Amino acid sequence: MKKAQLDELKAQLIKMKEDILNGGYINQREDLHVSSEDLPDEADLANNVINQQVTFSMRQRELLKLRSIDEALHRIENGTYSECEECGDEIGFKRLKNQPFTNLCITHAEEAEREQSRFLRHG
Repeated sequence: MKKAQLDELKAQLIKMKEDILNGGYINQREDLHVSSEDLPDEADLANNVINQQVTFSMRQRELLKLRSIDEALHRIENGTYSECEECGDEIGFKRLKNQPFTNLCITHAEEAEREQSRFLRHG
């Protein structure tokens, strides 16, 4: 991979990380707090629980993305950034531009996705 491409992807990763950290979404707490005055009936309680689950899921997704970004930045530093962690083949620039924190080539990413959906179906 050319140095200019690597620099571009590194800048993109840093921007993504800053957006997550500065967005305040990970540290936001008021949407997870429940006051007894706010919940006059079971329907309100159920709605609040659903909202909390959605917020928690979104926060978890952002934390996982942040971890993936940090791992990608580490791979840039140690010189293994554009290598697929499964087969060692180079991950294409177009794929990295679209998803700069990926660690798998398209073949292995699709395989992992199929495996995950199979696991979720058969749990």
